[in-house]
Amino acid sequence: MARIKLSFPDDVFCFETRMQVRTTDINGANHLGNDALISMLSEARAQFLISCDMQESSNDGAGIIMTDLATMYQSESFFPEMLRFEVGVMDFNKYGGDFVFRVTKAESGQPVALAKYGFVFFDYQQKKVVPMPESFRSRFD
Repeated sequence: MARIKLSFPDDVFCFETRMQVRTTDINGANHLGNDALISMLSEARAQFLISCDMQESSNDGAGIIMTDLATMYQSESFFPEMLRFEVGVMDFNKYGGDFVFRVTKAESGQPVALAKYGFVFFDYQQKKVVPMPESFRSRFD
């Protein structure tokens, strides 16, 4: 099976937040579980959007929906390490693009993971993909 290889330019990252690995994030192998990392990526994405004064959904039924996720693990992380999540957006198309993430250990800078979430704008009332609002695209050009 082919392995995923992710690589992002340094200048794509425009936001960062930190989160501590909790005891509940540890799996049977005694390190950060992939399910916990995915939850942390979602939290970092939400914090990023809030920092841009944006929401994942609006009162009119339109919002962002995730289409896919790719994650490349680079090292283990353990309780109670502090992780640094850098977030950016790239590869825009008519309907969406990618949220990209670089996760490192806050203290040492050691890489933990790279990830990307594909997203599209979606009208939840009409149940269909809609074009990306120009206000979103222009914010990141």
